Amino acid sequence: MSQPRRTSRHRAWTGLALPALLCALAACSGGPASGSTDAAPSASPTPSGPPGTLFDGFHYSGTDDPSLTANGWEVRDGAGSPGIKDTWSGAGASFPSDTTAQGGRILQLQASTDGTKQGTRQVEVQSTGTGLFTGTYAARVHFGDKPTSGRNGDHVVQTFFPISASDSSANYSELDHEYLPNGGWGSVGPQLDNVSWYKADPPDRVNHTSKQRLEGWHILMITAMNGKVTYSLDGKELFTSSGKYVPREKMDIHFSNWFIDLPFTGGPRTWNMKVNWFYYKADEAVSQAEVQKTVDGFYSAGTHYINTVPKS
Repeated sequence: MSQPRRTSRHRAWTGLALPALLCALAACSGGPASGSTDAAPSASPTPSGPPGTLFDGFHYSGTDDPSLTANGWEVRDGAGSPGIKDTWSGAGASFPSDTTAQGGRILQLQASTDGTKQGTRQVEVQSTGTGLFTGTYAARVHFGDKPTSGRNGDHVVQTFFPISASDSSANYSELDHEYLPNGGWGSVGPQLDNVSWYKADPPDRVNHTSKQRLEGWHILMITAMNGKVTYSLDGKELFTSSGKYVPREKMDIHFSNWFIDLPFTGGPRTWNMKVNWFYYKADEAVSQAEVQKTVDGFYSAGTHYINTVPKS
């Protein structure tokens, strides 16, 4: 990413209430993925399964589903940066059925704009207090190369990243997968930026840009182990950082869909980013094949959420 670090987000979040924990939880097995789109069955109050594992298949009824908060997620609804300041809205987050998704359910992040600040809505969903540090982060994400409605050309950023709870932390840590289908900050795009941060302000980071078009589903991975961070896409390594550009403290997970600027007016347009599942394994470097086998096992067992990561 060529742009200096986004200004402080002044995180204003709406804690979106919670029903019972969702799924019947089970240890993973290596069966095929389930194609069911049914809502998750009633859950055990004490998740069990492989130690040091966090998995979520996003089987929620909506942003007001109590399980969403119970499972540690929040939807941003308030002020701050990056992008078009103070345009964050929880209205863009939803959990629809999707026949192209494993398990048939997704988290959808819909950002919209008409080219004015008043007509712009950005969207972000994050985990809270998850305390994820070294290990393997993975997500199956669907990027959009053009809006689902309206004219193309917006400088939209579709992102998956672990980040410190505070931008001002002395041990600030952030690891970014950022897709810019139309570029931005003077670049043309399409491009995938991978960025490892040491400090947010003043910005201190290293980055790598892959010039490629990524419409559709992809598995994004970040492995932080043994003093280095490796970013990969669909099993192919893209970039490695080391030295001071590695995590120094525990982080939360963010999925975000936002606009760098407003290059033109002329009618509304909407941009969709979709997330099928998220997986984290503490303190282990896990291959994409191993990640997918474990995720397949969760779906086969009807397990839509599990968290056995030790509390900090």
